[in-house]
Amino acid sequence: MKFLNLLDAGQSRAAVLSEDLVHWLEPRAELGELVRAGQDLDALGSAAIARQGGMPLAQAGAFAPLLARPGKVICLGLNYYDHAKEGGRDRPVYPWFFMRAASSLVGQDQPVLRPRVSTQFDYEAELAVVIGRRGRHVKREDALELVLGYSCFNDVSVRDYQKKTPQWTIGKNFDATGPFGPWLVPAGQLPTGGKGLRIQCRVNEQVTQDANTSDMIFDVAETIALLTECMTLEPGDVLVMGTPAGVGFARQPPLWLKDGDTVEVDIEGIGCLRNPVTDELA
Repeated sequence: MKFLNLLDAGQSRAAVLSEDLVHWLEPRAELGELVRAGQDLDALGSAAIARQGGMPLAQAGAFAPLLARPGKVICLGLNYYDHAKEGGRDRPVYPWFFMRAASSLVGQDQPVLRPRVSTQFDYEAELAVVIGRRGRHVKREDALELVLGYSCFNDVSVRDYQKKTPQWTIGKNFDATGPFGPWLVPAGQLPTGGKGLRIQCRVNEQVTQDANTSDMIFDVAETIALLTECMTLEPGDVLVMGTPAGVGFARQPPLWLKDGDTVEVDIEGIGCLRNPVTDELA
């Protein structure tokens, strides 16, 4: 089973995907609401499938962001050594954390908006972790108990704005620059900690990033342990685990996303997150 948010009468609504058929979950809510309420998604999914009445994914409506309004979206920068190196930085000794706003998120197949104030628009393929249990001061050996599941994320970055200040927030939070989805794969269906998964980015079907989640400097368990020294992680929070080498700004010449491009984040065992790039209207 995979869990997703689709648009139903213009509103995000949770569903389960099983054997290429979509079934609406009950109670009627978006996926993040169910997660925050502590609902057992496996039980809800099994009940939805048992009710029959599934429909092909292609007929089920447009995707919404995987979670409509996560409580916290916490991202890691420079979490693959080769990416740190290509940007002229040393291997971090502590994660470079920053946060994204929910207003930046978009779903599968939704347009990513290239801002009219910038042409330095860059892709970043990343593993997303959805938290399913509350935790503070969590030991590394217990950290993965907080993980509900995994998804794909594209941390699309407005590089000239990112570099305006020492903090990256401004370049990471333009509207409609955070593709998230297409679905949530429960943690039990993937290798422990989401390790050993091939992760790729493709721009117009050309591979631009190709790595493995085992190459992360700070893995999921260590990241959770470090974060919970500071803050309480809550159901529905999201961790975005950093990108490997091959981003556009480090290429010669740079490869910036432009209107009409298609960018894909493909993670083994999870799926492919695909989005067109569209210029923001003047």
